[in-house]
Amino acid sequence: MTIFRWIIGVIAALLASGALISFVLFIAFDINVWLDRARTLRRGVYMALLLWFNVEVWGRVIWTLVTW
Repeated sequence: MTIFRWIIGVIAALLASGALISFVLFIAFDINVWLDRARTLRRGVYMALLLWFNVEVWGRVIWTLVTW
């Protein structure tokens, strides 16, 4: 499970940094393509974190049922 947490953490960090860089580029150059990319990457961060949360919760549920 620790490996999964690291993988999700790295993916979320990369997506968040990409979203931040895209937003900064939008602010600097006022090109709407960068805003769209920032929004898309932000949604990717939310998706990665929701995947992590669901795997953690359902993994614990399955672990509890198996070891009951």
